[in-house]
Amino acid sequence: MNPTPDNSDKVKLPYFDYLLALIKNDNEAVAKSFGRHVHWGYWQDPELATLSLDDFSEAAENLSEQVCLAGAVSDKLTVLDVGCGFGGTVAHINERYKGMALTGLNLDARQLARAQEMVLPLADNGIVFQQGDACAIPFPDQSFDVVLAVECIFHFPDRKQFFKEAYRVLKPGGVLALSDFVPSERFKPFAKFKLSGWGFYGKCNISHTAADYRKLAADTGFSVTVERNITKNTLPTYPYLRSLAKSQRVGSFSAAFETLGVELLSRTGLLHYYIYGFQKN
Repeated sequence: MNPTPDNSDKVKLPYFDYLLALIKNDNEAVAKSFGRHVHWGYWQDPELATLSLDDFSEAAENLSEQVCLAGAVSDKLTVLDVGCGFGGTVAHINERYKGMALTGLNLDARQLARAQEMVLPLADNGIVFQQGDACAIPFPDQSFDVVLAVECIFHFPDRKQFFKEAYRVLKPGGVLALSDFVPSERFKPFAKFKLSGWGFYGKCNISHTAADYRKLAADTGFSVTVERNITKNTLPTYPYLRSLAKSQRVGSFSAAFETLGVELLSRTGLLHYYIYGFQKN
């Protein structure tokens, strides 16, 4: 990991504070659930979800796989995972592809330290973890074949600036792939109001609709190649989180309230979970 200025004052994500503390105390359930991937799960058939530790761990792996598919990840590519967390998606690619040059980018040095410890290159792959800002990506123009952002873009201060930066660092024909919580048009006026704050999940802007994403792509020089509403495939995440919180005696009102709010909006069609692929024109 390259030495960079301390950006801890910019990182206000209480859920990561919570996860890091429990992982440090060797909490097996939390480490297995969120010690590799820190995002929702994806079930091909949600009705078959067992909600066990192994089931959720596999579902989280599946979500990274779906975003990688949207990014057309294949052997011998240069890939940047922005908002890489503990390096779960980098690890996923490292274990399945060859000849890869993989880079994980994150503002939080604590997350990167765990990623660097946990994710080691296999075969002829190379891995670098770099501290840096998604809206000011610290790499030259046309450095990557693929840029990924798995369930993190809502934390970025400016989506358009991130898209501009992704476009800049992508090679011609390169692909940006991401997953995000996307409001319906009727809920858009309330989305930023209701769910953007400094609670358990930090400051989240989930006010970008599917139409907004299409316009953003056009405005920044991308073509939309993948637009998948996978909300139903993610719904077992919510009962799993309730079960985990109960077993770990999580007493945070903010955690319970925010998670329940997102679940209710998702189940009523006001909020969706999308995977996108955007190709640089």
